[in-house]
Amino acid sequence: METEIRFTHKAIVEQCKAGNSNSQYELYSRYVDAMYNVGFRFLGNAEDAEDIVQDSFVDAFKNLNNFKYESSFGAWLKRIVINKSINHLKAKRIPVVPMDAHEFHLTDEEPVEAAATDLNKVKKGIALLPDGYREIINLYLIEGYDHVEIGEILGISTSTSKSQYHRAKKKLLEIINEL
Repeated sequence: METEIRFTHKAIVEQCKAGNSNSQYELYSRYVDAMYNVGFRFLGNAEDAEDIVQDSFVDAFKNLNNFKYESSFGAWLKRIVINKSINHLKAKRIPVVPMDAHEFHLTDEEPVEAAATDLNKVKKGIALLPDGYREIINLYLIEGYDHVEIGEILGISTSTSKSQYHRAKKKLLEIINEL
């Protein structure tokens, strides 16, 4: 089944590369909702997420010849959406601020999982985080990037990614406990 799905997607992508608009619409239909969710998690704004997703599809279709099947089409497109979302936040001048080592003392911190058993509270809490914190939480917890990758994506050091993540997690716990 996995091979069949890959082959089917490869066939659709190849048809898109040849300019087949029906295939483009099929890829769009398969991925638009998932990509909107990714954009919305980063941006927290429906209109911005819609714009980012549309721009991402346009860029993806313009650059399909650069897609080399090293990952799935969905993973490639997701990376485009994430990068565009991050660039949008940077354009709004929402910085990810480096933290000094002495500000990074979290030994008695509760894990998010233990403090927040209600998924809706967690989702609401993430939505209420400042943009920079929400960005780190999304990249690490939801999108599954490690701190080295986050550092590369955001142009920050691995240690800054780690400290920002821990500060974001601490802030998330505070928000959740207030809900």
